[in-house]
Amino acid sequence: MKKNIVLFVLFILPIVAYLFFASGVNSFTRLPTVTKGIPELGDWESLNKEKVVLANKITILGFSGSEILKNRGNLFNLNEKIYQRYHTFKDLQFVMICPLGTENDVRSILDALDEFTDVSQWHFVFTTPENIQAYYSTLQLKGQLDENAGTPNVYIVDKAKNLRGRKDAKDYKEGYNTFHPSELSNEMLDDFKIILYEYRAALKKNRNATKQLLKE
Repeated sequence: MKKNIVLFVLFILPIVAYLFFASGVNSFTRLPTVTKGIPELGDWESLNKEKVVLANKITILGFSGSEILKNRGNLFNLNEKIYQRYHTFKDLQFVMICPLGTENDVRSILDALDEFTDVSQWHFVFTTPENIQAYYSTLQLKGQLDENAGTPNVYIVDKAKNLRGRKDAKDYKEGYNTFHPSELSNEMLDDFKIILYEYRAALKKNRNATKQLLKE
């Protein structure tokens, strides 16, 4: 009997454990879609006069509100926990939608970030609070903007302009609170890694398919 128990522990249990964890990993290799096909941004003026589009980019999307300078710590948290780690990924952009009149506040924040960060993937666009509210409504989220047309939450948008998150009732997550560094380091980082895994896996699959076609 003891011999059978030892054999089970040494050989069978590791296999069972591997199958269990492997199935768990597979179930989290795709992040659910919260809102499908969100609209492009309007023809809103960006800080650098460039056209900012969502299509074909992985976007971290935020709504700064008119008190962006007061809440600049939220951007610094996001910059430290996510941006600095991944901003060299060429298909990634961080886009903040801001009320008109906050341009100088944004410039001062960027100047501070620029002292220790390459800020080239930060993009800020400006429009009226009414336009911001109307656009936010198209995201079909449970959360709401505050009276300053802002929220501490940021959202993950994939290349097909789908807003991604967690849809399980017990662990629903449509956005990630930049006020809490721990939420960025844990939930958001975990979910963002899944998005990157999806695209890296798709890229590898496309490369393999191309190689196969070249062989035929």
